[in-house]
This record gives sequence, C-alpha cells and structure tokens, in this order.
Amino acid sequence: MSHVIIPVEVFDLVIFGGTGDLALRKLLPALFRRDAVGQIPPQARIIALALDHQTLEEYRAQVADALQTHLRAVEAQAETLARFLDRLEYHSVDLMSPTSFQSLASILNACPERIRIYYLAVAPALFSAISHGLAGAGLAGNNARLVLEKPLGHDHASAALLNAQVGEVFDEHAIYRIDHYLGKETVQNLMALRFANALFEPVWNAQCIDHVQITAAESLGVGSRGGYYDTAGAIRDMVQNHLLQLLCLIAIEPPYRFEADAVRDEKLKVLRSLRPLSGRKVLDHTVRGQYLASSSSPAYTQEVGNPASMTESYVALKVEIDSWRWSGVPFYLRTGKRLKAQSAEIAVVFKQPSHLMFGDLPTPILPNVLTMRLQPDEGLSMHIMTKEPGPGGFRLHDIPLDMAFAEGQHDDWRMPDAYERLLMDVVRGNQTLFMRGDEVEAAWKWIDPIIEAWQLSGRKPDGYDPGTSGPISAIEMMARDGRRWREIE
Repeated sequence: MSHVIIPVEVFDLVIFGGTGDLALRKLLPALFRRDAVGQIPPQARIIALALDHQTLEEYRAQVADALQTHLRAVEAQAETLARFLDRLEYHSVDLMSPTSFQSLASILNACPERIRIYYLAVAPALFSAISHGLAGAGLAGNNARLVLEKPLGHDHASAALLNAQVGEVFDEHAIYRIDHYLGKETVQNLMALRFANALFEPVWNAQCIDHVQITAAESLGVGSRGGYYDTAGAIRDMVQNHLLQLLCLIAIEPPYRFEADAVRDEKLKVLRSLRPLSGRKVLDHTVRGQYLASSSSPAYTQEVGNPASMTESYVALKVEIDSWRWSGVPFYLRTGKRLKAQSAEIAVVFKQPSHLMFGDLPTPILPNVLTMRLQPDEGLSMHIMTKEPGPGGFRLHDIPLDMAFAEGQHDDWRMPDAYERLLMDVVRGNQTLFMRGDEVEAAWKWIDPIIEAWQLSGRKPDGYDPGTSGPISAIEMMARDGRRWREIE
C-alpha cells in the first residue's frame, strides 16, 4: 500500500495556549510528523502564544522534551527535530489585552497573503474574547480560519450563545469545530465502506440489522482532569460529541456528494430524528455509573475530591432513530472510565437468517457482526458462519474476516494520528470532518432532557468495580431486550 503525501499551501498557524497539554501532547507532535514527511512548506510558521514568560529558546527546549516524550525514538531524529523547532515562534501574551492582538497583527501582517489559522487550545470561556480581539486587530479576514476544541458549551443554551458570539466575527465556513474521533482512519473508512461498495448499502437498514453497539472504554480514571470532569461527566465529555458523531456516520443517508455541507446536512437530519428521551423513559433507557475504589486505585469521588459527587464516570444509553431506514433498530451507546481495557469500536449486528435449515447443531448459529475498531488496533472485521473443516459431520463455527490497517505495512509504519489529518484539512479548507454549529446545538438539544431527568430523579450513579465492563444495571438494560453487550477487550 502506497501513501501519497500532498503538500499544502503556505500558512501561519497561531496556537493560543501553546504551552498547554493539548498543544504539547497532540498538536505539535502532529505538526512535527507532517513536517517530517515534507507536507508542510518550509516557509510555514507555527506561532505559539501563552501567558508563560519564557524565551524562544526555553520554549523550543520545552517542545523538544515534549516531542521526545510523545514520539517514537525513530521519529525524533536530530536533523528533523532541529528543522521543526526552527519554524516555531513563541510570544508571551495577555489574551485580555488589545495590545497583545496588535502585536500579533504586526507579526502576521508581514505575510498578509498567507492562510491564517487560529487554534484555540484554551478554555471555551476565552473563545469569544479571542475572536473579538482578532477582529479588533484586523486579523479575521477572508484567509482566516478559527479552530475550536471541545467542550462546545455545557448545554444547548450555552452552545447557542457560543456559536452566536464566535459567529459575530467569523462566518460558519471559517469555523472548524474539532472532534478528533472524526479524524480516525476507521471512522473515515466507515464512509468508504458504506458508499464505495455495492455489498453493504442494500443491507444497511432495519430489514437486515438487528442493533448497533458503539463503545468507547477507557482503562484509566479521570486523573488530572478531575476538576473539569466532575462538572461534565461522561455524557457531556463523550456522548454529546464523539459517540453521537459516530452514530450519525453509521445512520446517515447517502450524501449527494462527498463534500462538507452535503455530509453535515445528512448528519443533522439524523440528530433531529433521534427519538427524544425525557421523564421516566430516561431511567429505562439509560444507565449511569461511577467507579469504586480498588486495592490499586481510588474511587471516583476520591479522585475528584468530591465525596458527594453525583457525576457519572460511565453511561450507557439505548437510542432509537425515527426514520424509515432505522425504525425498530436500537443503537446502544456506552462509555466509561476505569473499565477492563482501553477500547473503542462500532459493532453492527445483523439479524439471523429468516430460515435456519440446519436443525439441531452442537454449536449455536451466531449473527453476522461487522466491527470497526477505532482503538487500540484500527481495522475492520466481519464475523461469518462457516463449516468447520473435516469429515466428522456438519458443524458450523464463527470466524472473523479481519483487516487490520497496520497489516502489510513495513515494520516502522504507524497509523497517522487523527490530529495530523484534521490539521491539514484546516489548511486545505476542507470542513467535511468538522462539526457545524447547528449539529452541535442539535446534539445538545437531545442531551439536555436526559441530564435534567437524571437531576430530578436524585439517583446516585450505580457503583462498579474498576477493571470490569461497568455496572450490572447496564447488562440488565440490554438483557431486557434479549441482547448482550460485546466484550470489552
């Protein structure tokens, strides 16, 4: 398999929050890797802004340490590293001061024709102030692009307000709301699987599919994110964005063209077709969990420093879509921390054949399952029933047709990180893998009544032991429908 590297146009990328965890752990390693393969033009600049008072040399040393931590040793070669560090600039700024934006203007206006990308790797509370600061300094012109990281609001009202505030400065076509799950190879392959093959689309409906499971499991606890996480919980941190976006890509109708608004129009239709959950129905269709202490790890409440916390570290939902294609097909979503493995997958479980002619067999006939693995090893597999080889009678067994994306590659090949693709798409001006403002608001509009019903119920999340698959109540929710969760592994 060959990999084509297509260089992008010359750009200036300004990272607000250039000394933060996101910049050092994700953004700069992704840019380094794109630079290492020659995709970034030599003239492009990466300009980091932060409150920290340090010299350019000190900042470059900080970045070098981060790259050596987060890259493989074979990647961080001295010559390649030195070349990347030379393109970095650093400026200490006060984002609430107009003088800081005027100083930034003097830097950027030296190359006025370039694409300008402003990556807001800062708290969402600063999004509006930065946007208006850029506008006040004349930096929000036609060649400017604004990249926003989640959380994009805390509920529907705050998301709508954020969209309105940023929209006063930047047109929608210039705003890139990142969901890194959409940059994963497997997620993009889901589009190819459905719409570039005649095999799947005819059976991609309620006549052939029994149910869909979407899982995003984490083996670690909240760690250093406890302060934020305890105000958000699993439903705001994962379901409202990542899992609903995956659901949309499974459920969308074929777009008329593979372009940003055509794809996002179809995703919006799915979000607006989600059957509302409110009141008693929420308690029947959702499960909340909170991890307990173990011999080697603290309980959630200890880790966030809030003994009375009612925030969920696990959530499972049964979601239904009111459309012709998906009527009667439940989508089961779950995500949680301190589970038995770090794993993310989409599993499409097909119905049993309408007539089973084999009579009594020693092994059960299992349904076909199409699995898309997002992590740890991205790839696709299809479980089918075949005859067990040998002359000893007729026995069936379940085997996977497996395609791991890393197979067939040379030894030092690696799966590109989602941020590599997404950052280059911003430079290209391709918004296909980014959320539109009305998508964000539609997702919150569906999520809000669920959170409200939880709060009104006064119920504490169900406890579960670390290293398991989550609370027993999640297993019971599936069992009521005669189904069971797939193993987390």
